[in-house]
Amino acid sequence: MTQGVCITKKILARSAGRELVESGDFIEAKIDAVMVNDLTGVLAIDSFDKLKEKRIWDPNRVVIVLDHLIPPDSVNSAELQRRLRRFAAEHKIIHFYDVGWGGICHQILAEKGHIRPGCVVVGADSHTCTGGAFGAFATGVGSTDVAAVFATGSLWLKIPEVMRLNFEGSFKEYVLPKDLILHIAGTLGQDVANYMSLEFTGSPIEGMSLGGKMTLCNMAVEVGAKSGIIEPDEKTLNYVSSRTQTGFTPVHSDPDAVYEHQREFNVNDLEPQVAVPHRVENVKPVDEVGNVEIDQAFIGSCTNGRLEDLEIAARILRGKKVKQGVRLIVIPASQEIYREALKGGIAQTLTEAGAYFAPSTCGPCLGGHYGLLADGEVCISATNRNFQGRMGSPKSKVYLASPATVAASALQGKITNPKDVLT
Repeated sequence: MTQGVCITKKILARSAGRELVESGDFIEAKIDAVMVNDLTGVLAIDSFDKLKEKRIWDPNRVVIVLDHLIPPDSVNSAELQRRLRRFAAEHKIIHFYDVGWGGICHQILAEKGHIRPGCVVVGADSHTCTGGAFGAFATGVGSTDVAAVFATGSLWLKIPEVMRLNFEGSFKEYVLPKDLILHIAGTLGQDVANYMSLEFTGSPIEGMSLGGKMTLCNMAVEVGAKSGIIEPDEKTLNYVSSRTQTGFTPVHSDPDAVYEHQREFNVNDLEPQVAVPHRVENVKPVDEVGNVEIDQAFIGSCTNGRLEDLEIAARILRGKKVKQGVRLIVIPASQEIYREALKGGIAQTLTEAGAYFAPSTCGPCLGGHYGLLADGEVCISATNRNFQGRMGSPKSKVYLASPATVAASALQGKITNPKDVLT
């Protein structure tokens, strides 16, 4: 009897022109889109220039986004970005998103229709796995791999084992998708899912916003996974169709799909979660973190810089003030989100509360600019990593949490459960 096949292996088999693939197989996958940003792009160009092939295989499938250090924070950054502009012009790459025209690369891949259900997308950034929220196989690769894709349009990939994470129950108020993925990181640790594809299923996932699904898939890499993926539903298909004229064929797992690994979770009793320094897997319920005073709070990044994240922060802070001595930094994930936040009054609400509201950039998430930490300072952040020195001084500390927890903490001046400021 033929066994059912999961979405990841169906997509990769189709990409390789094969009927079936098995975990551990090596395939030559045809790539539907490849992305670089201002930190990884020049490395890819340097590798590409060493190849015999001097032409991009398909300029319409290449996406370049300036996002990590924009506006340039140094002369060196400005020079790197100029090289990318020249490369895009030389190779007639039309999907070039310069300062003021795009945003954070993973958000832009979605907004501009470069990620579509059933497609294979690679990017020279580890959080490219965000695109799995759209029912695509999306993964981060090295800059030399990107150079190979530039030249050939294909890439050798090893078929990952697949772990199904199935969820039941209903979220409590102000428990968000970020809390769920932090809980998963704390439960699985950083090694259990190495080079696996995580497939998220169950009623809480089906009822989740597309932004929430992006948050889950974004942090799949934090537990070592090659990708995260969620089957596309009607909301996903409608969103993608509104963003692109390019056709696509959605893929779904068979009802009897076989998985190498399965885990079951119930979200009924889930509380807001916090990852304490200096590892993403060091996760506790917020009420068990203790009395931790903060110097900075940050809402933004490819993990939690979407409009719904800014909306919930505005709901918590409306008519109130950020605690004196706390810096609240809010950075939307794209120019589109920035405009919507301005138009809808969200930016006004946040700035009236005392937030520094900045145009779209990765900012302090990677220790760029717009918010580095000094020795001994503490930040609670809605980003995806809290490694030592990630946001500045190696003597600083970063705690990860949802936008709701970050906003509540900014209000109180210490790490705070959102329900404590709303009751």
